[in-house]
Amino acid sequence: MEATKKPLVPRKYLFTFILITSIFALWGFANDITNPMVAAFQTVMELSAAKASMVQFAFYGGYATMAVPAALFIRKFSYKSGIMLGLTLYAGGAFLFIPAAAYQEFTFFCLSLYILTFGLAFLETTANPFILSLGDKETATRRLNMAQAFNPMGSLCGMSVASLIVLPQLISDRRDEAGQILFFGLSEAEKAQIRLHDLAVIRDPYVGIGIVVLFMLSIIAITRMPKTQSEEQKALGHTHTAKQTLINLWHNTIYREGVLAQMFYVAAQIMTWTFIIQYADNLGINKATAQMYNIVAMSMFLCSRFISTFLMKYVNGRKLLAIFGCGAALCAIGTILIVGMVGLYCLIGISFFMSLMFPTIYGIALEDVDSQDATLGAAFLVMAIVGGALMPPLQGLIIDQQSIFGHPAVNVSFVLPLICFIMIIGYGYRSYQKGLAK
Repeated sequence: MEATKKPLVPRKYLFTFILITSIFALWGFANDITNPMVAAFQTVMELSAAKASMVQFAFYGGYATMAVPAALFIRKFSYKSGIMLGLTLYAGGAFLFIPAAAYQEFTFFCLSLYILTFGLAFLETTANPFILSLGDKETATRRLNMAQAFNPMGSLCGMSVASLIVLPQLISDRRDEAGQILFFGLSEAEKAQIRLHDLAVIRDPYVGIGIVVLFMLSIIAITRMPKTQSEEQKALGHTHTAKQTLINLWHNTIYREGVLAQMFYVAAQIMTWTFIIQYADNLGINKATAQMYNIVAMSMFLCSRFISTFLMKYVNGRKLLAIFGCGAALCAIGTILIVGMVGLYCLIGISFFMSLMFPTIYGIALEDVDSQDATLGAAFLVMAIVGGALMPPLQGLIIDQQSIFGHPAVNVSFVLPLICFIMIIGYGYRSYQKGLAK
């Protein structure tokens, strides 16, 4: 009960907490305006589901590439420097959508997203451990859950822009009375004209967020940030070498398993949100309407994150992770087995139970990590986001089969998220048992 009396965020860190928390919304926007673009690119560039999902491979591959370099940069300089470089790369990748749309090259779009996520890797590697350090260690996981609650706010903005502005304007997605896409029956000249229009529509929100990111960069540049414990130790010359940090992290079982659990979680999240449009499409629902279901899912995700943060005052976070994992797995089973709107509702329901997973796994994994090792430890947890790059193409390959043993392939494809949730349940249960043994 003593832990609940400690302030979630001490007054001296409050402004910094608010400022850094606002950055969580920025990468939420990028994540969730990108998810529906897989379906958009699939139509306008006439790609298979597997090839269109290379958008996610590029997006989350950027995290895998840059997470460790970001951590080494932050160890050498500071959290503030890492945030500023991250915002710069974010804006640069967003502005690259201008030439990408002009050249109409799918590979160029993927490259733009790859560079954009270099910036997101810096931001996540920096902001998450920074938030953990802004207060007492016993309230760190709850504090990160609170900060992460603003991530889906950005996600909702991204989804809303995609649903209300981008997808309805895509001429390539217009259908006949039978629900068939008209674009595929047009001549090459007509397709080229529509492609020019639609790629410009896809480009514009990225350019807009690039401008917002530059504005945030200017605010961060003039703001003085408090020194964390690890930065104070670095100033005194009391730091572990990178080799010693790696050894420490490897011998920390909860941390090591946490990186794996995080990889499975991100894979499940991206598959759930990316292919909801294809799931709805199989039921005859167009992309713009299907994206509205995605917005409902994200709204549930956001509400649940505040609920779970509150519940953590009374229920151990590790136990709650296992319970929510069970809820997500049951919804995934419904998504697989039920063909129709009820199956779609089960798919939407998964988001409620995913809400606490990322920050809770993150907080549990770093709970017993030395402050000097936290930056590099955070990097591998961010690098685990590569799960979002590896699994969606595999799910796309399953969806391309159309039907498996007479069952819609898009339903069967959600076996992959189900496996991920089973792994997360195991991590929550094992970490809870080890916590009791302390």
